[in-house]
Amino acid sequence: MGHFLTFAMVAPMASFGTLAVGERRDGGDRPARSAVLGLLGACLGLTREDEAGQNALAEGYGLAVLCHAPGRLLTDYHTAQTAPSRRNWRPATRKQELAEAPGELATILSRRDYRMGSWHLGALWVRGNEARWSLAEMREALQEPVFTPSLGRKSCPPGLPLAPELVEGASATEVLLARQKNGPESRMCNRFGLFRDQLAGRNARTETLVVLDAADAVEHGAGHAILRREMRRDQPLSRARWQFGLREEALLLCVGDAGL
Repeated sequence: MGHFLTFAMVAPMASFGTLAVGERRDGGDRPARSAVLGLLGACLGLTREDEAGQNALAEGYGLAVLCHAPGRLLTDYHTAQTAPSRRNWRPATRKQELAEAPGELATILSRRDYRMGSWHLGALWVRGNEARWSLAEMREALQEPVFTPSLGRKSCPPGLPLAPELVEGASATEVLLARQKNGPESRMCNRFGLFRDQLAGRNARTETLVVLDAADAVEHGAGHAILRREMRRDQPLSRARWQFGLREEALLLCVGDAGL
């Protein structure tokens, strides 16, 4: 039996960014590992410049995500003012950037993807015997976050509490499926009819996607079949320099009773 910290990532609007080049800011149907670790880091109060803390978070924990409802795709046509580029100039705020711009302001255009009504669950566990924060400390941070948590962008706050819970189980997939069926957000949605339009048409027997590192699939996959493997550039290397490494992710197809 292992120890896990489970938590909810449910939002009326979320943004799960992928590789972005030029004006197109595509979004995925599930949060990347770097996005979930960023959420945890915000709750802990880590800054991007805290390389030691960010590395401890990126290397010390395993993570699995259950995709209950990806949400409906919404694409936003976005415009923003920007200042001309300037060598060795790093303004502290956007207000300073625009006020001290060396020249006329320009306008940049972009298309950004959002997900309306997304619902994901996370399971965190400690890798090895040493970790900077215990799972109990992580739970306290999620209950009383230092920085405001968001799901992708600041305009995307959680729609339900993160509701962290410490649980025991044979694998990460097992505890995620158990929370999907009997967790607090599931009971709340049943009681108040939340997310009914997103979950319409789901049968008692349903297929659920669980994603985790491919290297963890045997130990934490609970025997479920691997649908496919994907290479994702979402392993944090440096938040300050905004660098991310490649990671092989396994997508598990779990068939069972979702409880909704």
